Amino acid sequence: MLSRVGLGLRLLVAGAIALFATASGAAEISDKVVRLGVLTDMSGSYADIAGPGAVEAAKMAIEDFGGSVFGAPIELVVADHQNKADVGLAKAREWYDAGGVDAIFEMMASSVAIAVFEMTKEKQKIAIASGAATSALTGKNCSPFGIHWTYDTYALAAGTGRTIASQPDGNTWFFVTVDYSFGHSLEADTTNFIKEAGGTVVGSVRHPFPTSDFSSFLLQAQASKAKVVALANGGADMINSVRQAHEFGIIEGGQKIAALLPHLTDIHSLGLSIAQGIILTEGFYWDRTEQTRAWSKRFFERRKVMPTMVQAGVYSSVTHYLKAIQAAGTDDSKVVMTIMRETPVHDMFADNGKVRIDGRMVHDMYVMQVKSPRESQYPWDYYKLLKTVPGEEAFRPLAESECSLAK
Repeated sequence: MLSRVGLGLRLLVAGAIALFATASGAAEISDKVVRLGVLTDMSGSYADIAGPGAVEAAKMAIEDFGGSVFGAPIELVVADHQNKADVGLAKAREWYDAGGVDAIFEMMASSVAIAVFEMTKEKQKIAIASGAATSALTGKNCSPFGIHWTYDTYALAAGTGRTIASQPDGNTWFFVTVDYSFGHSLEADTTNFIKEAGGTVVGSVRHPFPTSDFSSFLLQAQASKAKVVALANGGADMINSVRQAHEFGIIEGGQKIAALLPHLTDIHSLGLSIAQGIILTEGFYWDRTEQTRAWSKRFFERRKVMPTMVQAGVYSSVTHYLKAIQAAGTDDSKVVMTIMRETPVHDMFADNGKVRIDGRMVHDMYVMQVKSPRESQYPWDYYKLLKTVPGEEAFRPLAESECSLAK
């Protein structure tokens, strides 16, 4: 880890480069183009959460920045990783090796993000995850060129898991978990907070990704008599499992549903009559402040839906990356990473965010509850704020990180 003096010197050098570039037009931009890649799920289970909306958010960030850096045009390329690690890794390798891509954004699936983060160590190119959830991205799978921007499974557990587990009717849990790295991480992180609150996990079952029929999994959860049935899944899987939980009368039978990762578009698909009362944790909500509303209404004009936290995170991360290039006067990955770590994040997404040495972008998270149809006053008025979780409490403390960069 660089000392404070060392970092100061790096920033001083970067600042000098930027001043020279501004004065002379001689910025060190490789290939005379800043090329960004959005690698996401364009057509599968997570397409509404990220997908075309994430691409649109990246376009908005580029447009708002002015479309160029020191006269070098900013170009955007897009690929669908189909939620398959091998497909995502092959595209990332192609982009880094032959496509002239300087940084890859979004990634959605945790398995894809883990694979790409590992590749960044070899290629020394930047990757910034927005939709991928596993906290391993800033733990055992951290990279000196990787940033985890929007949320992670630890933050979801610290918000939703801790909130429900602290309630009198939240002390016994049964997990219905998607069977890949995201689900495993979400279940493990939530279990820690359940035990911390004095609760117990009485059982769990794992389902393949994707799944349409949750009957056998939900019947096991119902038979467990656990007070809380936790859904450690997302996207279409989460929507289907919540709908089927209602059909099986799980809530009417006295059990509580804890959907650990619903996104705004999921709630929209479910409808408030089914989704009402769900407690969830968000990194961004369109109707929280004047600034979030202003940006989200611009997004709505283009997409005709309000943005998810993943899509808002893409806008924020692309903007921060471009600002770092401008400040550094170069798109050299090592210099840009230093600038991004040392520069606070102040935008519509984060009030006072910061990028830690392990790659975690630390910012406030928000525990929300889905409104009833009667409480909702206008279109997309879906959440009421229960509490704000300060960034230092929302994310895993650096002292507890498995990331080698934090040692």
